Amino acid sequence: VSSSICFYSIISRVKEMCKMLLEFLNSKIHRATVTDSNLNYVGSITIDEEIIEKANIREWQKVDILDINNGERFQTYVIKGKRGSKMFCVNGAAARKVQAGDKIIICSYRYVTEDELDGYKPTIVQIDDNNNMVE
Repeated sequence: VSSSICFYSIISRVKEMCKMLLEFLNSKIHRATVTDSNLNYVGSITIDEEIIEKANIREWQKVDILDINNGERFQTYVIKGKRGSKMFCVNGAAARKVQAGDKIIICSYRYVTEDELDGYKPTIVQIDDNNNMVE
């Protein structure tokens, strides 16, 4: 009986902790220009390593891609591109949803507790028409 009480106590605590986690924007790369789309690749979006570092995004992290030109929205994961390349290449099946030259927004998310919300601000990286980071 005591082991089942302990089990239910643990389950109750886990449920309580999960209720306390809220999903918020972690970072956003705003108005990047798609440089290429590669249908014959496994999947993902390849982004200049310097830009993902500045945006606080990690390789293999899930992201949302929002195409400003056509309204498409989809999820994929990030692969590091060559540092300084200014590359934003959508790969695999998602390549059908964008075209080179499209403007996109890339969003990553994180879970935070209510205690972390006071003063919380996501990382925003603004990109110009030549895929340079705007300070």
